[in-house]
Amino acid sequence: MIKERTLEDLEEEYSLELDLAVKQIKDKKAKLVLVQFPDGLKQYATVVIDYLSERTDAEFLIFLGSCFGACDSPVGFDNLGIDLMIQFGHNSLMPSYLGEKS
Repeated sequence: MIKERTLEDLEEEYSLELDLAVKQIKDKKAKLVLVQFPDGLKQYATVVIDYLSERTDAEFLIFLGSCFGACDSPVGFDNLGIDLMIQFGHNSLMPSYLGEKS
């Protein structure tokens, strides 16, 4: 039997800042939002979208294609009228420590 994933399961393992996502959707007055999940979070996609839908007036598209990192943004959606893209599971870019001398 497959266990249904809940928001509580998600919040135990990850900090996705869902309230920040809601704020950004409202601040930008986004009506159509493309949401991208890395493979490990795709099982939670509908739970996250349900949460966002309950708190905003936006409609959502879930990108379920491959995702290999923050620079792997979906392309080819220019004609759909997407107002905002949210990428879950990506870390902020870290400062480069290459070239530093000890």
